[in-house]
Amino acid sequence: MEDTIAAIATAYGEGGIGIVRISGEKSFDILSRIFCTVNKSGNAAVNDGVNLKYKPFDFSKDMLNRKLTYGYIKKFDTDEIIDEVMAVYMKKPHTYTREDVVEIDCHGSIISLKKILEEVISLGARLAEPGEFTKRAFLNGRLDLSQAEAVIDMIRAKTDTGYDAALSQLSGELSKSVSQLRADILDILVNVTVNIEYPDEDIEELQYSDLQNRIDIIVQKLVDILKRADEGRIIREGLSVAIVGKPNVGKSSLMNALLREPRAIVTDIPGTTRDTIEEFINISGIPVRLTDTAGIRETDNPVEKIGIQKSRLSFEKADLVLFVIDRAEGLSGEDIEIAESVKNKKVIVLLNKSDLTSCVTDAEIGNLFPNADIISTSMESGEGIEKIKKAVYDMVFDGRIRQENSVLVTNVRHKSLLESALSSLKDAAKLAEIKESFDIIEIDIRNAYDSLGEIIGESVSDDIINEVFSRFCLGK
Repeated sequence: MEDTIAAIATAYGEGGIGIVRISGEKSFDILSRIFCTVNKSGNAAVNDGVNLKYKPFDFSKDMLNRKLTYGYIKKFDTDEIIDEVMAVYMKKPHTYTREDVVEIDCHGSIISLKKILEEVISLGARLAEPGEFTKRAFLNGRLDLSQAEAVIDMIRAKTDTGYDAALSQLSGELSKSVSQLRADILDILVNVTVNIEYPDEDIEELQYSDLQNRIDIIVQKLVDILKRADEGRIIREGLSVAIVGKPNVGKSSLMNALLREPRAIVTDIPGTTRDTIEEFINISGIPVRLTDTAGIRETDNPVEKIGIQKSRLSFEKADLVLFVIDRAEGLSGEDIEIAESVKNKKVIVLLNKSDLTSCVTDAEIGNLFPNADIISTSMESGEGIEKIKKAVYDMVFDGRIRQENSVLVTNVRHKSLLESALSSLKDAAKLAEIKESFDIIEIDIRNAYDSLGEIIGESVSDDIINEVFSRFCLGK
């Protein structure tokens, strides 16, 4: 925390602007030694090492807090100009890290960025670790841990819905809910502790029935939050959808129709798709990782066998399976075998080639998948595509209208800790029901309190903190 850190804060590659970010006590001193401005004649005010060519730049007057200043970055030892830039200095504590921060906006050449960063490091800064700027914001109290995690979610968001969920978490919606739950639990802990420590004092005796009722209220709140955890995970990470079926039933055509572009090769030759093809699409704000799999059948072709094996792995890991059946051919032994493989997954059955005479009945499909949606499709006409998208959306939200203002748990770590707190409180309620001693009940209540504290970073180990921020990119 005593080091001054620096990193390139923009993505590597060509761009109009690139940013080098510096944070720490030496930030302003480093900038003052490599930044020069222009005088009224338009010449750079630089020092040739012996004599000032032009009037020197007065940082105390000309570099104003939070005001971009136009000038040049030069090498400290030779005064060789590196790039034409805009630089800004921001005084603590009103900065992202709550430390002194400098940002240098240069041309988006990786050469320029690296040269400026090298100069900054040579003057006493060190290269920041992944996520270290946000880690300092957390350690300096600007963000709690759940808000810090929302930063990387915003960067990686693939849809507006995912971005909005991350923004809500960054603004503190989850933190407020968790903090309120902890406050409620702490109130219970205080009452329990007082009755343990001072049994003979003139205080109101805590009744087991009252204790149980208060715990049950918090339990219900946790249950309500956890109801949307799977929905939140999908919005954050994406819904994994595998398109499966025997060869030549229209799987690749379906993928192309959903993507609205010819991503997969389509021919009349069975076994054309030899490998899995993955693409992301946006369905009503839900990021969907769509996988077109090789047609599953018996084959002696070693390459096709590898593709079929990868197909099986894909649908085993998928959240949802789109099972495509050629309705004009009827159910084959291969269809039955595939159905057996995916029977424990969430499945939408697509009866493709609806423009042809059907040899498959809904009753036959119902016997295979009693609870699956059945949709008639035609890749030639586009029939059923919008119904597929609606079925996917309804599967995520279970037919419910999405609540815009409710707390959405999008992080697996948060879900696990919420479940841990819920389990501890349920155990405490059972103990209260059988009138177990308050000393024993207190252990479970305190465990719940600590689990919720780990979400926002109030009671979390250094290992967990380091793991969280190791997932960030450099410069953030």
